[in-house]
Amino acid sequence: MSQVQRSLVLVAMMMVAVTKVAYSHDYGDALSKSILFFEGQRSGKLPPNQRMTWRKDSALRDGFDIGIDLVGGYYDAGDNVKFNFPMAFSTTILAWSVLEFGNFMGSDLSNALDAIKWGTDYFLKATSIPGFVFAQVGDPYADHNCWERPEDMDTPRTPYAVSKRFPGSEVSAEIAAALAASSLVFRAIDLEYSARLLNRARTVFEFANQYQGSYNDGIGRWVCPFYCDFSGYQDELLWGAAWLFRSSKESNYWNYVVENIHNLENSVVKNINGFSYSGGSYAEFGWDTKHAGINILVYGLVMNSNPNFSPFIPNADKFVCTVLPESPTVSVQYSPGGLLFKPGGSNLQHPTALSFLLVVYAHYLSQGNRVIHCGGVVATPARLIQVARGQVDYILGSNPLNMSYMVGYGNKFPQKIHHRGSSLPSINQQPGPIDCKGGTPYFSSNNPNPNLLIGAVVGGPDIKDSYNDSRADFVQSEPTTYINAPLVGLLAYFKTH
Repeated sequence: MSQVQRSLVLVAMMMVAVTKVAYSHDYGDALSKSILFFEGQRSGKLPPNQRMTWRKDSALRDGFDIGIDLVGGYYDAGDNVKFNFPMAFSTTILAWSVLEFGNFMGSDLSNALDAIKWGTDYFLKATSIPGFVFAQVGDPYADHNCWERPEDMDTPRTPYAVSKRFPGSEVSAEIAAALAASSLVFRAIDLEYSARLLNRARTVFEFANQYQGSYNDGIGRWVCPFYCDFSGYQDELLWGAAWLFRSSKESNYWNYVVENIHNLENSVVKNINGFSYSGGSYAEFGWDTKHAGINILVYGLVMNSNPNFSPFIPNADKFVCTVLPESPTVSVQYSPGGLLFKPGGSNLQHPTALSFLLVVYAHYLSQGNRVIHCGGVVATPARLIQVARGQVDYILGSNPLNMSYMVGYGNKFPQKIHHRGSSLPSINQQPGPIDCKGGTPYFSSNNPNPNLLIGAVVGGPDIKDSYNDSRADFVQSEPTTYINAPLVGLLAYFKTH
């Protein structure tokens, strides 16, 4: 055998090995755990069927100081604040996951529905007073100064609302999107609840559109720098209208999307913490920026009637070309091990959200018998799915560290995640309260967290595939709802494909 032949055989063997690794994951197990994570993030009175039993009731008087019930919802990450903007995005994506891939979830579908309803029940409360939308509960500075279990919280649970005088179109329109998408999910299960969600979505969207403005200006002192809106609110208005059209089929929402799409190119948010930020682009998607999601959502609405609808479809195609590593217009970075990277913290939010869009778009493209042209590169639906699978597999352990970044999945996963409830003794272990600074020794400890937040996906490794398993390194070790939400849909798809 010649040297060339030996090299070809070696390459072939390596490809077989990589393929075996890529297809060796238990996507069904990962799906179950990714949904279970949301039970660990619950705020309020926990139900009898709560499966993550080390968590107990918390924040049972949210809103009571001002005479409104704001109990429920989710803590966004490793703290004990309810930030409604990312919470609403997570709920919207959970609903979209069920709409696209719920048929593949099997017995996990009921748990996914519970996760969605936990969010929508809370959003019905947060939008119950006409002319106001509650955007946040909890003083973030006081909360972040303490290391406390949510069950022990004694920091101010101040509610912050947007209003006609102090508008917040981004958070209001994202809540409208969550309610509209969820109304579709529940239509075949609970028609009365579905109608209630849709009616409230209409009302909240009308409020967001009529009183336009960013919540950065009215309550920015408390939402920034945690969840500032850097990309403007026009994308959320279009996103909300698109979901309302998909849910209601009412033409006024479709007309709104078509007539206002130009606003995406013009939106600019200035002087946030002294900096100017231009609006997002067709390549962006996440809790703050909805552009790529809008284009793909719209394609799903028009693919049978106008498959070249401009600018939505061309921009959806251009988004794909910014993600594919072989594309001449790729704009994301990839680590040596193959993980997608974009600027900012909590990086795994990007590979999960963008991969979710790739799989949804691939599903639509297959139905329309379309491919995408990135210069001279032809991207088939199968290629989009392959790229997305690579990201999911990396998260589950097919990476240079052979480490899963989902807590409780695989043999090696993060042990010291940046999460108050997980890192402190549970009420079962230590019934007595642990005060604000009483948790500091647990934060500083080198011991693994005593409570497994099963299914939590952390911020992830750096661009060199290195991971620091440390509570203090919150950029890498903190889980969030908006990392997990798109992963639910991805895992449902790969479970049966």
